[in-house]
Amino acid sequence: MKAEQTFATWVEVDLKALKNNIKIIRKETAVPLMAVVEANGYGHGYMPITRTAEEAGVDWFGVARPRMALKMREEGIKSNILVLGYISPERIEQMICLDVSLAIWTKEHIGLVEKAAANCQKSARVHLLVDSGMGRLGCHPEETLKLARLAEETDLVELEGLFSHLAKADESDREPTRKQELVFLKAIDVLDKEKLLPGIIHMANSAGTLAHPETRFQLVRPGLIIYGLSPSPEVQLPAGIEPILSWKSVLASMKELPPGHGVSYGHTYVTTKKELIGVIPVGYADGYRRGPGNAVLINGVKAPIVGRVCMDQFMVKLENVPNPQIGDEVVLIGKQGDEVISANDLARVWQTINYEVTCGIGARVPRIYPEV
Repeated sequence: MKAEQTFATWVEVDLKALKNNIKIIRKETAVPLMAVVEANGYGHGYMPITRTAEEAGVDWFGVARPRMALKMREEGIKSNILVLGYISPERIEQMICLDVSLAIWTKEHIGLVEKAAANCQKSARVHLLVDSGMGRLGCHPEETLKLARLAEETDLVELEGLFSHLAKADESDREPTRKQELVFLKAIDVLDKEKLLPGIIHMANSAGTLAHPETRFQLVRPGLIIYGLSPSPEVQLPAGIEPILSWKSVLASMKELPPGHGVSYGHTYVTTKKELIGVIPVGYADGYRRGPGNAVLINGVKAPIVGRVCMDQFMVKLENVPNPQIGDEVVLIGKQGDEVISANDLARVWQTINYEVTCGIGARVPRIYPEV
């Protein structure tokens, strides 16, 4: 049974395209790759993404929440996993027992990890996070040596990696990224001189991976680009990388409204003549936001959304749609005929970023993997 016969709205994810994107990035960088699958794989469904990426030869996975790492291990993922952010003290022991690497950036972290590792009777692998300019998580650069030494001296704690995160790598001005790199290089040099430098150094996010090859070090951490999306207009994707997500629905209803008839809440749109109006069963509860200029694809042409997007549905003007029929496929993100609506297009309308568009697609929208 086809998805449109079962669901009001759904997302289709092309796992073959994902494999191809990973292949291109690996060839471009020539270093090990950590696929970042946080936020449910940027809205794509992290377990199918993870399984496919592991088949494609990904070396590491980066997650934001320990429950994702737990699920990945339960589902048989054998590759290295790093929890990139905060872990509650109660979860640390579980992660160590599952052979999941942890980010640390304070002496208190090291103490908690030591205690949990003792309970687990297993060495904990940690990556020291240095704040080179992001102003978010991470130790001050001048604390790097002290923390690395403490980790080295602590029983059952293995300093496996040293990493940082880029704040402005997706912008045309290269100077801020260069400043961060220099801060990080200084921290690397300090540890190297003291023979405390771990074997895995990493800094490059998606933008850094493509636009700042000097930040690749021993490992890159692409997120958005493996899904076929660019971090910004300033970052050029390699040839062959393509978006792997399409968001679809169906034409649920249509009727002709007379002139002067209001549409949706508040009647922000009023017909000026007889107009054929269609109803699409998608709303802001699914992650489709209100925005001036919203449109969808029906029968290969753009149909503008009229009136306010409701919780579970919105209305479209059908006057330019050839021979519309109830049940016609509707594309919110993706290609239909010669027309395309991208996550970038929606981001412009919604005044946000493409990350937020795909991550914001609601949990009640099923993810379909056609070739699985």
